[in-house]
Amino acid sequence: MSWALHPLTEEQTEVQKLAREFAKAEIVPYAAEWDEKAYFEPTLVKKLGELGFLGMMLPEQYDGLGADTGTYLIALEEIAAADASVAVLMSVHNSLPTQMILRYGSEAQKKRFLKPMARGEILGAFALSEPDAGSDASALTTQAVKDGDHWVLNGTKAWVTNGNTAGMIMAMARTDTSGARKGGRGIGAFIVTPDLPGFKVGKKEDKLGLRASPTVQLNFDNMRVPAENLLGDETQGFIYAMQSLDNGRLGIAAQAIGIARAALEHSVAYAAERKQFGKAIKEFEAIQFKLADMAMRVAASRALLHAAAAAKDRGQSVRQFSSMAKLMASETAMWVTTQAVQIFGGYGYVKDYPVERLFRDAKVTEIYEGTSEIQRIVIARALYGQS
Repeated sequence: MSWALHPLTEEQTEVQKLAREFAKAEIVPYAAEWDEKAYFEPTLVKKLGELGFLGMMLPEQYDGLGADTGTYLIALEEIAAADASVAVLMSVHNSLPTQMILRYGSEAQKKRFLKPMARGEILGAFALSEPDAGSDASALTTQAVKDGDHWVLNGTKAWVTNGNTAGMIMAMARTDTSGARKGGRGIGAFIVTPDLPGFKVGKKEDKLGLRASPTVQLNFDNMRVPAENLLGDETQGFIYAMQSLDNGRLGIAAQAIGIARAALEHSVAYAAERKQFGKAIKEFEAIQFKLADMAMRVAASRALLHAAAAAKDRGQSVRQFSSMAKLMASETAMWVTTQAVQIFGGYGYVKDYPVERLFRDAKVTEIYEGTSEIQRIVIARALYGQS
């Protein structure tokens, strides 16, 4: 079904078609099995990289596509409609570590990491949260102490997407161990690679949804990180992370919209086929009203998302609007998938049909990269000119 409220550019149309064909051939036939087995398919990284989907917003000089934000989000929605687990891989990689290196990294860091990341030779991850520092991420306790030409990191990171498969992890650690700088001040961002002494992969989470996307703890035990792996200013890493999350939330919104759109499309098809009381259930107003509300919320969420993306590409601050887009899209995904399960009835509650998986995948979009409650705080503070 057509969903664009505005005409796509020629480039966007080509990217959308490429993403849709890739998803249909390489993801859709396997998504249910990957979910059931909680299996991460490693060949997807190279395939996504070969198509340019892991360097979409990187300049061509770093082997990226140089695409604008809207084009990236169009591709991401297509992948999410096929499997949200693959979409979160693509979203985290594109929105967080690559963009942090592009914006704040040295030229040596850019040359070392960005090209192989764009080509899918290195998968990126992002490690900010800790077991006791989630929504209050600035309370992180992982320590970084300078020792000659290295930094020594100690601590545990939690909820790290791709943490056991990534070739580089952007990890935040407290460089000011004196306590003089409070909150987010005095935190550095470090490019961590799994070959470093003291790097250990911890517990893999057994999740409700996104089961084909590995989420792990990372343990840093006197991990020695070369000084050249520090990103920018040693006290500004938390600021870098927050600025990147403003943009990363646009990716989560696109993921949520993809989930919701898939649930809507499955519901429309099922309602036309399923018969009760002698006619297709699409003929009943109760079902029509659900479908109409589902379609309206998906379209509204997408419109807000792409308005925020356009503002970002104009150089505007999008903190408030990325939070709005993420909040609206994630709550839309949860609401739409709930309605989809209801339309499918008993069949919606079993794994033979796809809406059960979509329902489970939708929930986390209200939680990660900032809970719905945190998004409301960000939006409300912006109304009063507060950061």
